[in-house]
Amino acid sequence: MAVLRSLLFYLFFYVGSIGYTSGSLLMLLFSQKAFRKVVRGWSQYHRFCARVFLGIRIRVEGRPPEGAAFYAIKHESFFEAIDQPALLVNPSVFAKEELFSIPLWGPSARAFGLVPVARDQGPKALRAMISAAKALVAEGRPLVLFPEGTRVPHGTEPPLQSGFAGLYKLLGLPVVPVAVDSGPLYHRKWKRSGVITYRFGEAIPASLPREEAEARVHAAINALNREGQ
Repeated sequence: MAVLRSLLFYLFFYVGSIGYTSGSLLMLLFSQKAFRKVVRGWSQYHRFCARVFLGIRIRVEGRPPEGAAFYAIKHESFFEAIDQPALLVNPSVFAKEELFSIPLWGPSARAFGLVPVARDQGPKALRAMISAAKALVAEGRPLVLFPEGTRVPHGTEPPLQSGFAGLYKLLGLPVVPVAVDSGPLYHRKWKRSGVITYRFGEAIPASLPREEAEARVHAAINALNREGQ
C-alpha cells in the first residue's frame, strides 16, 4: 500500500509542479503579487498531495514572531524545503547554488527571492549573499537557513555549519529555531503516513556570543529528535 500511495504522490505532485512553475513564470510577467501567490499555491499543493496520497498530516507547535526574523530549521528531508512558502509568508530560503539550474524551478526560485549559497567560492560570493539577504530583510521578508547544511538522518545531531554564525553576526536579526521531524515519514523512497511536527522555539536575540547562539539553536532544532527516541 505504501508503494502505491507513494507512486500516486510522485505522479500527481511532480506533474502538477510543472504546471505551477510554468504558471509562476507566466504570472511574473504581469504581477509580482500574483507570482508569489502561485509559488505559495505550489507549496500548498504539495501539502495537499502529501495528505491525500501519503496520509501525512502537519502539526505546528508555537507561532513565528511578527516582522523580519532569521529562521534556523532542522533539515531531515525535502519536505520542509518545499513547505516553506506554505509555512511562512514569502520566505527567502538560502539554497544550494546547483538547485538553481533545475529547469523552470530554478528561474522561479531566483525570482521569488531564494538566495544561492555558493560554497567554496570565497569572500566575494559571501558578500554577494549577504547583500542579497539584507535587501530581502529590508522588504520585511523572513530568511530561512538549514544550518546543518544538508539533510541529516532523524535522531542525529550534527554540529551547525560555520555559515550560520557568519550570517547571524552580519544580519543582526533574532534567530527563531524550528524543529521538524519529517525524516521517518518523508525521507524514503516509499513514504509513510503519520504526523510531521514543526516546533517554533523561543526567539534567540541578536548579538549573542557565537558559542551561546549556536548552542541554543542546536538544542532547539533537535528537540523533537530527543523526544522521539
